[in-house]
Amino acid sequence: MNEIIRSLYERKSVRVFEERPIPAECKKEILLSAMQAPTAGNQQLYTILDITDQELKDKLSVSCDNQPFIAKAPLVLIFCADILKWFDVFKEGGADPREPGCGDLILAIDDALIAAQNTVVAAESLGIGSCYIGDIMEQCELHREMLRLPEYVFPAAMLVYGYPTRQQKERIKPKRCRLEDMVQENYYQKRDGQQLRNMFDKETENRSFEEWSQAFCKRKYNSDFSKEMSRSVQEYLKDYLKIR
Repeated sequence: MNEIIRSLYERKSVRVFEERPIPAECKKEILLSAMQAPTAGNQQLYTILDITDQELKDKLSVSCDNQPFIAKAPLVLIFCADILKWFDVFKEGGADPREPGCGDLILAIDDALIAAQNTVVAAESLGIGSCYIGDIMEQCELHREMLRLPEYVFPAAMLVYGYPTRQQKERIKPKRCRLEDMVQENYYQKRDGQQLRNMFDKETENRSFEEWSQAFCKRKYNSDFSKEMSRSVQEYLKDYLKIR
């Protein structure tokens, strides 16, 4: 196993950081690594917000599900799917562009997330941990105002970075599903009940499948924050569906 693949196996989310800054040269390498990511038509359909203002970090730590470690992270980046810049480029060049649609948004989200993952891998290689914060997609109205996000700019992901504490380094990484649970050949095949139970037997060593699935559904899928995320994303989609 080479070093890059080993780092992918060993990497886990880090939510507690040592109290030391990330050197400027490391930060620059992380950001430049994002820009080397695959991108649709070399368009780089994203803009990265480097959150350096502590007051803004403090606000994000509250608005993103009250997670104090966001405010303490030495580096906070928000990856925005950005169609606006290209729409403006086309108008500036007299190209008479059509209004952006949902397909444009999804493509830009792809670009933004691929770039984000490049930073995760780069940071890991430098001994810097990271954690994705999906909550940035929530609170549409608040985050639009807080980050001054215009039409056709969507905050696809936020990442926080820092040097992990010893406890975080030693924390056991959660088990993943088996390869055969995740890979299907050629065509999608709906899984039956037994296949689903087998897929998640890693979660049911000390409790029943029913107990685990009901608790997880309540904590995640049926949670207030999950409902808010869907509401907020639907609000962002109004830009592309022209629903007012």
